[in-house]
Amino acid sequence: MQYWLVKQEPEDFSWADLLREKAVTWDGVRNYQARNNLRAMLLGDKVLFYHSVSDKRVMGVAKVGREAFPDPSASEADRDRWSAVELEPLASLPTPVSLAQIKAEAGLSEIALVRHSRLSVMPLTEEAFLLILKMGGWNDNKETIDS
Repeated sequence: MQYWLVKQEPEDFSWADLLREKAVTWDGVRNYQARNNLRAMLLGDKVLFYHSVSDKRVMGVAKVGREAFPDPSASEADRDRWSAVELEPLASLPTPVSLAQIKAEAGLSEIALVRHSRLSVMPLTEEAFLLILKMGGWNDNKETIDS
């Protein structure tokens, strides 16, 4: 099991949109490091969904429902250069976790959201993932999210 964080401007596509749609193709990523992270995602991996720019907070947990495939939003010539995955929502955090809270938590000082804030798809350690869940009021055990 791997853990990830994806960022999206809520004005373009929000956590509420993902909940409503039940599954979405996560496409349009045009950064090679983020693309490589998409390609490393495996079926069932857990993903924190982060509202960027205006909201700046982790909203919920999704899972990878389909591993990397050619990005359908890319031009025909570039389709194999860029990748997409399918994400499915699992659970909203009882209390969204703000960027300020994340930056104030010493145990999260090394995560990419703090150190490489412009990256839109980033890996997390299991420890960081679980800490953010706890900060968001997730009192259940990890197995509930893992199932």
